[in-house]
Amino acid sequence: MSDMTLEHAQAVIEAARRVAEEINTAMNIAVVDEGANLTAFIRMDGAWLGSLDIAIKKARTARFFDMESGDLGELSQPGGPLYNIEVSNGGLISFPGGIPLTIEGKIVGAIGVSGSTVDNDRRVARAGAAALAMV
Repeated sequence: MSDMTLEHAQAVIEAARRVAEEINTAMNIAVVDEGANLTAFIRMDGAWLGSLDIAIKKARTARFFDMESGDLGELSQPGGPLYNIEVSNGGLISFPGGIPLTIEGKIVGAIGVSGSTVDNDRRVARAGAAALAMV
């Protein structure tokens, strides 16, 4: 099967949540499907309310452009080929924490994580993305 299911999305969320707990940080974790529709979401106890929307937008950004949100950020710096792209599509997030999700080499959605440093957000998102291969 090469489509995102609720079971897949929940496995991604759970793996990401475990890593967030290991590093002792409260995160908002979002998973979107192939069409960038929210499929699963958690807000860990104590996670910043302002990060809720950021997590969802990181996931959508990663899916819209099929690349990590931080990679898009590098391209959108002043003078870059995608400068100012973050104002498109109802608002994008162009810093790390959004990662496309693949099954059998096909992009089926994305994860977005927000609630800590961008390095921690990326680490937690990568753990969630890696879990998809185990489902």
